[in-house]
Amino acid sequence: MSNPSSAAVTGLPVGRSLFYLVVAGVAWGTAGAAASLVFEASDLGPLALSFWRCLGGLLLLAGALALRGRRAAGSGGAAVAGSEPRRRRMLRILGTGVGLTVFQSSYFAAVEQTGLAVGTVVALGAGPVLIALGARITMGERLGGGGIAAVAGALTGLVVLVLGGGSATVRPAGVALAVVSAAGYAAVTLLTRRFGRDGDGPDHLSTTMWTFVVGAVGLLPAALAEGLLPHTAEPLRVLGMLVYIAAVPTALAYALYFAGAAVVRAATVSVIMLLEPVSAAVLAVIALDERLTSATVAGTVVLLMAVVGLAWQEARPAGRRGAVDAPA
Repeated sequence: MSNPSSAAVTGLPVGRSLFYLVVAGVAWGTAGAAASLVFEASDLGPLALSFWRCLGGLLLLAGALALRGRRAAGSGGAAVAGSEPRRRRMLRILGTGVGLTVFQSSYFAAVEQTGLAVGTVVALGAGPVLIALGARITMGERLGGGGIAAVAGALTGLVVLVLGGGSATVRPAGVALAVVSAAGYAAVTLLTRRFGRDGDGPDHLSTTMWTFVVGAVGLLPAALAEGLLPHTAEPLRVLGMLVYIAAVPTALAYALYFAGAAVVRAATVSVIMLLEPVSAAVLAVIALDERLTSATVAGTVVLLMAVVGLAWQEARPAGRRGAVDAPA
């Protein structure tokens, strides 16, 4: 299960960390609908949108950090800072920044090659598997029988939710890109969890901001080639959607994600973040007038059951956890 020392170091209890991850997953699910509105109203491409998402997120977090430092100085206190050595901090920021860039850019490329349904299932479905294997190999985190069943149930729910509503086209190049995207996401999750377990006590707002710096720099050449500035007849609508994407599913969601992922088991994090397609499906039915299908309902129920089951295991008191669930 989760490492108690991680919660002690970060100052976050497991229950609050789980809540942060749930909010982050739901917020991520709104990004697709907002992005679709941007694409409908302008000629902005997915890579350029990812660049503006990273740039907007880092500007908002830079403003939040500056405000926090000003308040701390005004009250005579010190700004919040992690005790992490500088070299390890740079390694973590570069690793998470590169992983985030690979995750986002490869996912959009996979969707372009093989379609949204297959790209989403492969990228999000391979993530928990890669993360569970990586956490077992690098950190000795074991899922146990109940955890394995929950992950399997979550992946089943994902497939039913995304593919159950219609046909899909599978192209090998797109599948390969989706696996690369999953690997980038797995690397980000494992790095965050590993450094959280090691007790470095990073400042998650600062971490998230610098991760966006790396992501924006990495995405800039592709965004320039694609077309950096949108052409639109509805500039206010596009600007409003870009601000929302930068604020909610980016600055807020990633800050909560990095804070929660440092405390909760890596495999549990990956399953909770499958709330993203659930949130997207619910939003599509409510706000975009898409038809509610039996596959949507069934997939959502199975996924939510898996998330609740793993969250319950994670939040159990240490004395009630089985030996098979403890880190090796």
